[in-house]
Amino acid sequence: MERLFWADQIADRVIAEKGKKKIYTVAAGITPSGVIHIGNCREILTVDIAARALKDTGAKVRFIYSWDDYDRLRKVPKNMPKAKELEKYLLKPIVLTPDPFGCHKSYAEHFEKAVEEVLPKIGVNPEFIKQNEMYKKCAYAESIKKALENKDTIRKILNKYRKDPLSDEWNPVRIYCEKCGKEEASVTDWDGKYKLSYRCECGFESSFDFREKGIAKLQWRVDWPMRWDHEKVDFEPAGKEHSTPGGSRTVGIEIIKSVYGSEPPVYQMYDYVIIKGAGGKMSSSIGNVITLNDVLNVYLPEIARFFFAGTKPVKEFAFSFDEDVIKIYEDFYKTERIYFGKEDVSKRDKMHWSRVYEMSCIDRPQKSMPVQPSFRHAATLVNIFDTENAIKRGILDWGAKTEYDKNRCRQIIENAKFWLENHAPDKYKFEIKEKADASGLSKSEKNALKDLGKLLEKPITEEKLYNQFWDITKKNELAPQDFFRAAYTVLIGKEKGPRLAPFIIAIGREKVNKLLKQI
Repeated sequence: MERLFWADQIADRVIAEKGKKKIYTVAAGITPSGVIHIGNCREILTVDIAARALKDTGAKVRFIYSWDDYDRLRKVPKNMPKAKELEKYLLKPIVLTPDPFGCHKSYAEHFEKAVEEVLPKIGVNPEFIKQNEMYKKCAYAESIKKALENKDTIRKILNKYRKDPLSDEWNPVRIYCEKCGKEEASVTDWDGKYKLSYRCECGFESSFDFREKGIAKLQWRVDWPMRWDHEKVDFEPAGKEHSTPGGSRTVGIEIIKSVYGSEPPVYQMYDYVIIKGAGGKMSSSIGNVITLNDVLNVYLPEIARFFFAGTKPVKEFAFSFDEDVIKIYEDFYKTERIYFGKEDVSKRDKMHWSRVYEMSCIDRPQKSMPVQPSFRHAATLVNIFDTENAIKRGILDWGAKTEYDKNRCRQIIENAKFWLENHAPDKYKFEIKEKADASGLSKSEKNALKDLGKLLEKPITEEKLYNQFWDITKKNELAPQDFFRAAYTVLIGKEKGPRLAPFIIAIGREKVNKLLKQI
C-alpha cells in the first residue's frame, strides 16, 4: 500500500531503486554567491524531511550539504557593500574573495556561516562539505581524469541539447590561473594521465599535475554528476529550472552512466517558494530576498518547517507576513490537535496530517499536546504591556506549566512584537488611552459604556462579560456594532480593535473601569 505523505513516498522509492544498504546518502548544496534565502531552503528542507522518513524505516542516513565555494564570483549582487572593491575579484574563487562585511575570512564564508548557524534552530544538522577544500586537496583527481578521458562523449551529450554545438576543442576542465587567480585559463594540452598545460588570458602559461595541485575544476554540468558518483548519492532533489528536458539533470543522468558507470540519485523536482505581495522569484543577485532568520522572527521554528512539510515539493507556496500570519498559526495548531486526537477528521486525514506534524517538529513531538497561544492575543498583549510583562501575562493566560510550553509562549510574544513593529497592518497596532475622549459619542453610546463600567466593578469571567454585551446594547437601544465602535473609540482611539471581551480582561477590568468613569 502506497503511503500518503510525500517524504515517505520518496523513502520508499529510494529503498526500492537503491536496494537495502547499510547507509543511504542524501544530498543538497548551493553556491554561496550571495544571501541564502528562504527559497533556497526548499532543497534543504526537502532533503531533511526525506532523510527523516528514511530513518523512520530503520535505515541509517548520511545527509551531506555541499558548499560550492570554489565557484568563481560571476557578478556582484545588488545592495552589496564595497561593490567596487568586489569587482576586482570577478572570476576568482568566492572562497578567496574578501568578506565585504568584514566579519568573516571570505565572501563565501560570510554567507555559509549565516546558514550554518540558523539551521539547527529548525532541526536541520547536515554534514557540510566545502568544495574548495575537496578540490584543493585533489580529492577528485581520478574523477577529473575520467572526465578528460571521456571528454568527447561528454561533449556529444551536451551538444544534444544545445543550439550552438561546442567545438572539438571544448574541455570539461576549467583552471584557476596561478598568476592572476582568475578562471580565464584554457587547457592547451593533456598528457593522457594527470598533467595539464594551460594558457591564461593574462598571458601566463604553465603545466601542473592535478593530483598535486588543486587548481583544476570540472565545469558545472560535469561536476554535479561526478559528485553523485564520488559520494554515492542515493537521493538529491533540484529546482524546476534543472528539471526541464535537456537541463542539467538530464545531462547529469547521461554523464554519470556513460562516464562514471554509476546510476543517478533518486530525484524529486521542487517548485519555487515566493513571498506574498513581493512578486516573482527571489534572487540573491537582485537583492529581493527573505532569509530563514526573517521567517523565524515571525513564525515558530516548527511552523517554518510546517510550510515545507505540509506542501508537496512539486507545488509552489508563499510565505506571508501580513495578517495571514494569524491564520497560519491556527492552521498549524489544527494540525497539532489532529496529531493529539483533539480534532475529529477522517482516518485518511488523521494519517496524513499527523505525519506532517511529526515532520514539522524540531525533534520528536511532545508526549502531551502543548499549549496553543493565540497569535492574535499575543499581539494584543504586546500592545498593552512591555515584552517581559506580556510574556508573564501570556504564560498565565495560556496556562503554560512545562518549560516547553513556557518557551513557546515566550517565542510567540517575541514574534508578535517583531510582527507588529515590521509587518502588521495598522489595525492591529494600538495603545491604551490614558484619558477617555467621548466627545463624538451619542448619549446612548455613553450610557452603554457607563453600564459596561459598572459590570467591571467586580470580578467577571470573559464568557460572562461577552454575554452581558447583548443586554447592554438592548437596554440602550444600540446596534451591537455601534456599541463596539464606541468602546474601541474610548479605549484605543480607533473604531475597531481586538475581540472586546478578552481585550478588556487582558487590559485589566480595573484599568478599563477607571477609563470609562471619565465619560
